[in-house]
Amino acid sequence: MEVKRSMKRPKIKSIGYEEFNDNEYLENMAKELNTNGTNVVIGALDDAVNWGRSNSLWPLTFATSCCGIEYMAVGAARYDFARFGFEVTRASPRQADFIMVAGTITDKMAPVLKRLYDQMADPKYVIAIGACAISGGPFKKSYHVVNGVDKILPVDVYVPGCPPRPEAMLYGIIQLQRKVKAEKFFGGVNRQVKKDSK
Repeated sequence: MEVKRSMKRPKIKSIGYEEFNDNEYLENMAKELNTNGTNVVIGALDDAVNWGRSNSLWPLTFATSCCGIEYMAVGAARYDFARFGFEVTRASPRQADFIMVAGTITDKMAPVLKRLYDQMADPKYVIAIGACAISGGPFKKSYHVVNGVDKILPVDVYVPGCPPRPEAMLYGIIQLQRKVKAEKFFGGVNRQVKKDSK
């Protein structure tokens, strides 16, 4: 007699689907998670933990140039990212969940940024804000600028612009929230945490 296990399929819950222009990477992530399924109890715990994690992501205070001014505007009264659960901006990487890399990363700054990322606890995330962080921007052919933060850190969300509007930064943060909600916490290993290959 074969016992059939109850399976729970993760789904992306958030604001309306049509509000986002590019949902493909989240759909692919959910499809990958759905191939094996999850135990009902574990899946319900995943939903509860990921709801809490996605609504209390704490950013690391990190900005190197003009995108930092826009980042400050997102935290100010008009845009107020506190209503999404991001108001606890941390000065210590040991207390932060993600880095919003806002601005130009020079070759001299790259090792410092990598050290900050390494000091963060897993799971950790990176949002690249603006043309300079994504590709080097107007300084792309300079001798002293890193042509994209993805050369030194794994980037989860890109927010283009020079500098991007505060609304675009909120969009990027909400995309990160949606990604966290779709992850497996108990039922699997998150992308950043590697399994032992022994």
